[in-house]
Amino acid sequence: MSGPHVLEAADLKRHYDIKRGFFGEPALLKALDGASFTLDPGRTLAVVGESGCGKSTLARLVTLIEPPTDGTLTIDGMDVVGADAEQQRKIRRQVQIVFQDPYGSLNPRKKVGTILEEPLKINTDLSAADRRAASTDMMAKVGLRPEHYDRYPHMFSGGQRQRIAIARALMLRPKIVVLDEPVSALDVSIQAQVLNLLADLQEELDLAYLFISHDLSVVKHIADEVIVMYLGRPVEQASRDEIFNNPSHPYTQALLSATPMADPERRRHRIKLTGELPSPIDPPPGCTFHPRCPYANDRCRAEAPVMLRNGAAGSASVACHAVEENRLPELEEAI
Repeated sequence: MSGPHVLEAADLKRHYDIKRGFFGEPALLKALDGASFTLDPGRTLAVVGESGCGKSTLARLVTLIEPPTDGTLTIDGMDVVGADAEQQRKIRRQVQIVFQDPYGSLNPRKKVGTILEEPLKINTDLSAADRRAASTDMMAKVGLRPEHYDRYPHMFSGGQRQRIAIARALMLRPKIVVLDEPVSALDVSIQAQVLNLLADLQEELDLAYLFISHDLSVVKHIADEVIVMYLGRPVEQASRDEIFNNPSHPYTQALLSATPMADPERRRHRIKLTGELPSPIDPPPGCTFHPRCPYANDRCRAEAPVMLRNGAAGSASVACHAVEENRLPELEEAI
């Protein structure tokens, strides 16, 4: 690790007051309900889980698009929750985001050079010549040619557009980049190129990545540490190797068992989850995973588990009564 934590979150929450139906009763939607983690320069923290688990809500809090309902969030030593307008402006320069859709995240009416210069125009006093020089320098870093400067986004492929989006995110030289499913809209052949580019940029610029994804095969390629989310709460947090080689939580095991493998010789035990993801407006009591968990007992149905260090899995932290009570069967090597 190359320095102190650039990001620290403790019990981070984001709740929404909503109405059930047009004339319905007010309800509380707990989109994110208690995430704690740290992020260091040059490291990648991946956040994985099904749709609706709170991944993108977490991304919006870290990028200051929305304030947290509760908990603490510190970015580059500054408290986000208590920051005034001037401090928030400084923090925003340190955190940038690359969105999922390279077709929708770029203004089709603006040329690439204008798109890249815009953050500098708003946030710095650089001259037009300096802004252009900084833009062409960043274009070279992401593999774009100087002649691309005066072209419009529709003239590029999806992979090239995502390179433009990455270049735009890096124009202010942030310390943290939030990558919200950055390759899921791209062809598989292009995904590897973009992931390799991100890895090269991270090494060169000592960037900290918060990588939001549902694709575990991509996460295995890029992450240093992984948080597995379920219905707004982290259920397991560990190093990449521990998550993929020795998953502790039944939900993590099920996610991994459903991930396609390139090796036809290896067989894996498929774990099928029964039932649907519960509604975050009306989550089940106790452990929110218990209706779909084959190892749930009465305690799981009544008492919500907390994140505890799992001694059997190195540095892994797991929120699971079955793991705590050592009730899980031995995993087959196949996962």
